Amino acid sequence: MKIALFQMTSGIDPRANAVAIADAARQAAGEGAAMLFTPEMCGLLDRDRKRATPNVVAEADNPVLAGARDAAREYGIWIDLGSLAVLRDDGQWANRGFVIDASGAIAARYDKIHMFDVDLATGETWRESAAYTAGEQVVHVRTPLGRLGMAICYDVRFPALFEEFGRAACDAIRIPAAFTVPTGKAHWHLLQRARAVEASAWVIAAAQTGHHEDGRDTYGHSLVIDPWGEVVLDMDAERGLGFAMVDPVRTGEVRAQLPSLANKREIPKSAT
Repeated sequence: MKIALFQMTSGIDPRANAVAIADAARQAAGEGAAMLFTPEMCGLLDRDRKRATPNVVAEADNPVLAGARDAAREYGIWIDLGSLAVLRDDGQWANRGFVIDASGAIAARYDKIHMFDVDLATGETWRESAAYTAGEQVVHVRTPLGRLGMAICYDVRFPALFEEFGRAACDAIRIPAAFTVPTGKAHWHLLQRARAVEASAWVIAAAQTGHHEDGRDTYGHSLVIDPWGEVVLDMDAERGLGFAMVDPVRTGEVRAQLPSLANKREIPKSAT
């Protein structure tokens, strides 16, 4: 099955980002892709909370979500919106991913569980939890690719989440991201390949890239990785669409050769 990844340099105007995503859906469908994947925060990437606040709205009012649903319906393609900044019913913000089916219906939602709260040696400091409320549910959903596990960016560093995807026999896992350049250079490929091997599943990681309007720089290198850990697609730092073929036969071959999911045992607690 052919899929498309949209590597973006999202800005501070949700409507401009919505137009870009809809155009990417049109192009992807025209190239025969069954599903389009976009990065984390594809609708709004703005670390200035005061400036961003008017653009963080409820799902029903979100122009990026509405535009993606319309595009999915018009072009007959599934769209995985990596994540959007969404206003929750309680007034808090969520970093929320969506899977939209080819009729434009929302098939699944996932709120990012692990918040990116770090102090890097480069001097970069990030406190995602200062703006966003962490999710509390593991989510996977039936798609044209089979069962798709939903993770977002910093989640990739926490194996327990991916163990749940393995227990659910997910065929693929989406890990959209806005990775920083220092952490990307050090860990991006390593972590994505490890998660594919651990879950014996395809990993699809659409990423932000380049220099953004809010001043940040992101790493790019959107990836598709097969269940053996082989890199099928690496988009480097270029913006635009990339395409890959996802073969479910490969998943079965890997799980037959190396049945790590079946061999998994509970680890006993330390005696000390």
